[in-house]
Amino acid sequence: MLIEFSIIPIGVGSSIGDQLAEVLKIIDASGLSYKINPMGTVIEGEWDEIMKLVKKCHNTVMKTGERAITTISIDDRKGKPNRIDEKVKSIERRIGKSLKK
Repeated sequence: MLIEFSIIPIGVGSSIGDQLAEVLKIIDASGLSYKINPMGTVIEGEWDEIMKLVKKCHNTVMKTGERAITTISIDDRKGKPNRIDEKVKSIERRIGKSLKK
């Protein structure tokens, strides 16, 4: 399963970098495969472990603020491991070149 999620802390000022850095420390320590991008993070794993991780990240943001918006997109496909890299490689093969990452 792949998920992409983002957490937006509200009420902490215009810069949310400190809160997001704490979230990324948690994700990195989880041992799950992940990739960050400017708008969120993609994580690969099993349902229960991913949801537990997202909950931990959300709760961490809530410790320093009064409100957080967490958005989650799920791509669940049976029998396809290592999708976090393979999905991009599949598109690159189709267009015949590497894409910016």
